[in-house]
Amino acid sequence: MESLSMLMEGFSHAFTPLNLLFVVIGCLLGTAVGVLPGLGSSMAVALLLPMTFSLDPTAAFIMFAGVYFGGLFGDSTMAILMNTPGQASAIASTFEGHKMARAGRAPQALATAAIGAFIGGMISCVVVVFLAPTLADFATAFGPAEYFALALFAFVATSSVVADSVLKGLASLVVGLGLATIGIDSITGAERLSYHVPELFDGISLVTVTVGLLALGEVIHIASRIRRDPASATIRKSGRPFLSRAEFKEALPAWLRGTGIGLPFGVIPVGGADVPTFIAYGAERSIDRRRKNPQFGKGAIRGLAAPEAAGNATTGTAMGALLALGLPVSATAAIMLAAFRQYGLQPGPLLFERAPELVWGLLASFFLAMIVLLLLNLPFATLWAKLLLIPRPYLYAGIAVFCGLGVYATSSSTFDLFMLLGIGFFAFLMRRFDFPPAPLLIGMVLGPLAETNLRDGLLSSGGDYGIFLTGAIPIIIYLLLLIAIVISVVGRIRSRQRVDV
Repeated sequence: MESLSMLMEGFSHAFTPLNLLFVVIGCLLGTAVGVLPGLGSSMAVALLLPMTFSLDPTAAFIMFAGVYFGGLFGDSTMAILMNTPGQASAIASTFEGHKMARAGRAPQALATAAIGAFIGGMISCVVVVFLAPTLADFATAFGPAEYFALALFAFVATSSVVADSVLKGLASLVVGLGLATIGIDSITGAERLSYHVPELFDGISLVTVTVGLLALGEVIHIASRIRRDPASATIRKSGRPFLSRAEFKEALPAWLRGTGIGLPFGVIPVGGADVPTFIAYGAERSIDRRRKNPQFGKGAIRGLAAPEAAGNATTGTAMGALLALGLPVSATAAIMLAAFRQYGLQPGPLLFERAPELVWGLLASFFLAMIVLLLLNLPFATLWAKLLLIPRPYLYAGIAVFCGLGVYATSSSTFDLFMLLGIGFFAFLMRRFDFPPAPLLIGMVLGPLAETNLRDGLLSSGGDYGIFLTGAIPIIIYLLLLIAIVISVVGRIRSRQRVDV
């Protein structure tokens, strides 16, 4: 009851005209920046940081929160319409969301994303207000063994469940892990796979790989097929700007499952919304394999609903972890931690005592931001879909230009532009020979996490690999992985039997 009364007091601060204005501004800025490939909420917060020092801290952080939430939806908009995710958290939404857009269901895909963002975000905000201590205790239980088991689960599950071919999925994963090891080893300082090229000492940026693999690769693929198969380059723009009752009923379980998967990852420092979106997509695909008429690969609404809810479910709990523990679990949260320190504030348990108006006003603004985003984006789903009316030569040329601008804005390096071009051609070859991109990206995202915790675990145990089998959490994760593999194998056998019949 104390949390509820403090939340009501927070609403009294958030409902002031000025703070409401900053909620709307933050949501608009976040959505607009998220639409540009390579840019995202973390960059928007970083750019706004110097300009907000003259603002009241509560107003500034309310705007930052709006940018954070709006950025996720903006990323998904371009992921769905143009197969161009702004950040890694929107990659999983491209797999089925873009297929829905190509099938003339772009407005419904955007509506699915908006509703999923609202459901996942609202539930996570409620969890933060009432269950933050429990989630904090859960996060502190994770050590090297737990993180390594989690990364291994994502590796194997993605390669075997998401990919149609296990061998191609594993090959793609190995390429991603190889790319993640390029650069200077953080522990030994040794040079790895950089071939004495100074620009590679810091590794290859995930933004460059993501934009090149999904966006520029799509542009080259469309250009190569435009005369042979004009229909493959056409995204039909028809479709109802709302979800039917049957579609809503189909998506609702996926929204709830995705939210359940995403909630814990908001307090586990594994990169924010990237990991749960892939896990949610893989879970829905494994469920789909057991159905009589599998829909994945054709624009399955559940394949979009689950990642969207999972990604947005991490936002509220991530902010809760930042406020209660001072633990940033994503790039945006890390920048906001720096902003707190610039204002002379230190996130943690004492922040609730020293600045209760700021904390509870910010928590209340989370609920307002979710409502504002739903009101802004759901009615404008058809308007966003009108981007598809742009003639194809201008459309894909524009995407290519924004790919270059986005990558250059993050690094200011011409070397990264050449790297982007090379990765784009490599992505074209992957599409040509039907290699899935998801395992490669998972390897890039989770490779450093797995390597760091593997080495930390071995160092702390004196080289004893048995440490990775100690504790209840790793064992549970390995059991879930075994179940996922069994379900995948059984599903493939049954699908082959249906084909033979």
